[in-house]
Amino acid sequence: MSTKTISLREDAYKRLKNLKKENESFTDLIKRLCSGVKLKDFHGILEEEAAEEIEKIIREKRKEHRETHKDRINRLKEA
Repeated sequence: MSTKTISLREDAYKRLKNLKKENESFTDLIKRLCSGVKLKDFHGILEEEAAEEIEKIIREKRKEHRETHKDRINRLKEA
């Protein structure tokens, strides 16, 4: 596997170094930072009651969306 050399200002290097985990290479750090957010990163962030309330709201909004969608389809069929 080939390697590339990049230039960073000192402040950028320090910021990256501060983000680097113990025994993590800069390559691994950059890959981790560029890979995006994973759902598992949020596991346990909400209390159960809050999570249940959010789930309830999502279910209600999905139901409203389905009903609105059906209404639109019916109006288009009638037109």
